[in-house]
Amino acid sequence: MSQWSQVQQLEIKFLEQVDQFYDDNFPMEIRHLLAQWIESQDWEAASNNEAMATILLQNLLIQVDEQLDRVSQEKNLLLIHNLKRIRKLLQGKYHGNPMHIAVIISNCLREERRILAAASMPVQGPLEKSLQNSVVSERQRNVEHKVSAIKNSAQMTDQDVKYLEDLQEEFDFRYKTIQSLEQSDKNSALIKQEMLALQAMLNTLDYKRKEVLSKIGRVIHEIDMLMSNMLTEELLDWKRRQQIACIGGPLHGGLDQLQNCFTLLAESLFQVRRQLEKLDELLTRLTYDGDPIPVQRPQLLEKVNFLLYNLFRNSFVVERQPCMPTHPQRPMVLKTLIQFTVKLRLLIKLPELNYQIRVKATIDKNVSTVSNRRFVLCGTHVKAMNMDESANGSLSVEFRHLQPKEMKSSAGSKGNEGPHMVTEELHSISFETQVCLYGLTINLETSSLPVVMISNVSQLPNAWASIIWYNLSTNDPQNLSFFNNPPAATLSQLLEVLSWQFSSYVGRGLNSEQLNMLAEKLMGQQVSYNDYQLSWAKFCKEHLPGKSFTFWVWLEAILDLIKKHILPLWIDGYVMGFVSKEKERILLKDKTPGTFLLRFSESNLGGITFTWVDQLENGDVTFHSVEPYNKGRLSALPFADILRDYKVIMADNVPENPLKYLYPDIPKDKAFGKHYSCQPNEVSKPSDGGGKGYVPSVFIPVSKILNDSTDPHSPSDLLPMSPSVYAVLREHLSPTVIETAV
Repeated sequence: MSQWSQVQQLEIKFLEQVDQFYDDNFPMEIRHLLAQWIESQDWEAASNNEAMATILLQNLLIQVDEQLDRVSQEKNLLLIHNLKRIRKLLQGKYHGNPMHIAVIISNCLREERRILAAASMPVQGPLEKSLQNSVVSERQRNVEHKVSAIKNSAQMTDQDVKYLEDLQEEFDFRYKTIQSLEQSDKNSALIKQEMLALQAMLNTLDYKRKEVLSKIGRVIHEIDMLMSNMLTEELLDWKRRQQIACIGGPLHGGLDQLQNCFTLLAESLFQVRRQLEKLDELLTRLTYDGDPIPVQRPQLLEKVNFLLYNLFRNSFVVERQPCMPTHPQRPMVLKTLIQFTVKLRLLIKLPELNYQIRVKATIDKNVSTVSNRRFVLCGTHVKAMNMDESANGSLSVEFRHLQPKEMKSSAGSKGNEGPHMVTEELHSISFETQVCLYGLTINLETSSLPVVMISNVSQLPNAWASIIWYNLSTNDPQNLSFFNNPPAATLSQLLEVLSWQFSSYVGRGLNSEQLNMLAEKLMGQQVSYNDYQLSWAKFCKEHLPGKSFTFWVWLEAILDLIKKHILPLWIDGYVMGFVSKEKERILLKDKTPGTFLLRFSESNLGGITFTWVDQLENGDVTFHSVEPYNKGRLSALPFADILRDYKVIMADNVPENPLKYLYPDIPKDKAFGKHYSCQPNEVSKPSDGGGKGYVPSVFIPVSKILNDSTDPHSPSDLLPMSPSVYAVLREHLSPTVIETAV
């Protein structure tokens, strides 16, 4: 079943998450129509290879053309129209930057895998539960309801101001008419009656002025209360969800809803401002003793301007945190002289601001860091915000060509003399701009979440650990001295984040048994891990007992192993992985001989081994584990082929494959058959230009186990098969089996 088919079978709450990341950048129609073709391409590799990305973009357009031909024959007018529009959009948007669409599609596929993994997990962790409760909160619905009510109130006040203006014009006309009469006419009874009517109109005017000012005051108060409480909390919640999403958590949404609220409030405030200006205009034409306008209007206008300043300042956000395109799953880790991207949005979307706001990016502006290292940003660091580059028409700007460069110290040399490792130094990228609108000038500034600057890619794992720990532990966006005294983390939350590393990076999270093994590795055997706290040092700085590496380095090496060598097996759920040797024997001891499981090595970095159960002649159970395979050996043979071809030579020199059933009882070929190479490894043949007379050789995994061995865990070496081993195989196996094995 294709990944897209699995996605379509999800519950509605997960489908809503999928819907959030498909837009005009990569329309869902294309994902649906070209599902299998899209999943069969290596978009992640193309995201770092322009030539490959160009070819994939061309092939994508060809695939769209083929779909167009098909639907044209079916005379599906609506689909024909949509596909033509989408093809034009894709070609226009990505023709000059094909790697961009490769990044987008790669991210979409990865998010799908993460959501599928989350849907398959029996329970949610504490962080994800809190985030989901926040997303569907009653407060969010209340904000949208109140914003709509405020907008309606402001519009109704417009009608009151218009009525007041009409009433005053009538009063002005009738008053000037009386004033123009001769003195003798003014003494007539009719005129005196008219004067009484004018006095009544003036009283009504005074009442209406007070009423309009009161209504304006109530609208301002409602906006003030909404901004101070619920809207601020919604914005803080969104920023927290963004933090969690950056370290592998659920995709954060809600920014479009916030934009709608911010924009409607800004429109309402500007509408109120115009109403106050109209009252000022009416004041210049008519005033009187006790007139409420000159008393109340200045205070109301000052409050409106204050609210507009705050609304604009809060609306300037980092929509997508700094990230190197070469490492999309590791945002906020930046390498010197390597380009990174970052996107900002103004949540107040007004057409008057399109291309009118220029944003400037700087690094470590007016910030005291814990590092002696100083950086500057090279590349285009000033750009205008516009509504044309974003698929949803938001007012945004994306910096795509920024590069951090380390400045030489005053002594003329580079280096770190601060109290922290390079990967614990936090830096901040700031953005500033100015909005000039309707006589207001508002200076805006915002900052990215803290970033870690590295100079060598080997520093990336520990830098990413710092990013994880920071964003797990705090919602303070600018605590650059965090690692002066890093707080401990709740183990239950940390385990949840570790599972996210697997679901976001390699497409499948960890189940409760796997997480329990990690907890035991970190804290030792405990009855319950719920209330335990783990220190930063124990997570990333202190070596594991009896080992020469830390817990995080061990885990990161496993992630790298899965990503590069056993990804399909991991996604299918056939790699138990995190299981101790003791637990392994408990699981296997009562199983059919030849049952095996796959686990990650606890002593070798980035190693995977398999252990199978066997039965001796006396009925005793024994276990055999091969020497762990690392990336060097797995580069020579795919792991699925190793499981298929693996042979054991016993004391009587009879080779056989001991691996029969994947735990608990899945036939080996049923589990791994689809991952075997199309053809078994062929015996190398001498070339026509020479080499005749050499004995042909193949690579095949072979172990030799002696019956009287005191070590049941005999190592397996991946070596060219010798003539003697090949002769043994020919003696005991049929030609067909020999051909398959070699």
